[in-house]
Amino acid sequence: MKSLVAVFVSLLAVGQAALAEDATHVLLVGHKLDHPFGTHMYLQECRLLAKCLNQNPGIKATVSNGWPSDESVLKKIDALVFYSSPAADIMLSDKNKSQAEALFKRGVGYTAIHWSTGANLLNGPRYERLLGGWFNFKFSGINVGKQRLIQIDPKHPICNGWTEYELHDEFYLRMKLSPKAKPLLKVTTKEKEEIVAWTLEREGGIKGRSFGITLGHFHPNYGIESFRKAIINGILWTANIEVPTNGAKVTIDSEKDMKLGPDTRKKNNPPPTFFGKIS
Repeated sequence: MKSLVAVFVSLLAVGQAALAEDATHVLLVGHKLDHPFGTHMYLQECRLLAKCLNQNPGIKATVSNGWPSDESVLKKIDALVFYSSPAADIMLSDKNKSQAEALFKRGVGYTAIHWSTGANLLNGPRYERLLGGWFNFKFSGINVGKQRLIQIDPKHPICNGWTEYELHDEFYLRMKLSPKAKPLLKVTTKEKEEIVAWTLEREGGIKGRSFGITLGHFHPNYGIESFRKAIINGILWTANIEVPTNGAKVTIDSEKDMKLGPDTRKKNNPPPTFFGKIS
C-alpha cells in the first residue's frame, strides 16, 4: 500500500512539474518607492497584478524587486511587465542591455505601466521600437484630473469585459508614439485628446507584442475592477494568450489587497491624498 501511495505522489509531482513547465510565465518588475507614499507603489501594485494574473488558466506570474540578478529567471519568461521608474533606463543600461535585447529577440511580450513608459533622450529612440512610445519631460508633460477613459478600438481584446468610465489619474501629455503603434485608449485633458494606451506589433528581429499604458499613478486606481482588467487583458495579449470575451479574471480582496502598510522610509512623506473610490 505504501508503495502505491509513493508511486501516486511521484506521478502527481511529475504532473505538477509538467504543468508548471507548460505555463505561460510572466515576470513583473518593480522596485523601492521613489514618490510620495500612496503613489507609484511599484512592488505592491506588481504583487496585486500578479495575484490577478495567476487567477487565469495557464498563467504563472512572479514579481522581482528590480532587474533579476539570476539570469535563469529571464530565460523562462514569456512576458515581461514593468511598473517602475523609466524602464528603458533600467533595461537598456550597460549592465542589463544584452539580457533585455535577448528577451525581445525571442519574442517576449512587453508591458510598461505609467512611469515605466519613460526613457532618457539617449534610450528613447530604441525604446520606441520596443514599446511603441515613450515619455520624457523634454517634450511631454503631466496633468492631474478626472477624465473619461475612452476606448478608441472597443473591439480590441484589451477592451474585453469593461466599458468606458471616469478615472482620476496623472495623465501624461504629448507622448512620442511610433507611427507603427496603434492608439487604444485616450482622454481629453486641457481641451486636447491625449493617448494614454497603445499596442505595438513589433517587427524585424524583435517580433512580438508590446502594450504601453500611462495610467496608474494613484494607488486606489488599482482597486477599480475595470482598471485592473484593462492592464491584465493587455499583459495576456502581449503573451499571445486569448483574452476571454468578458475579460481576464481580476478578483481581489479590496480590504486586504488595497491596504497600505506604513511608509518605512527614513524621511516619511505627507499622507497621500486619494481621489475617487475603490470598487
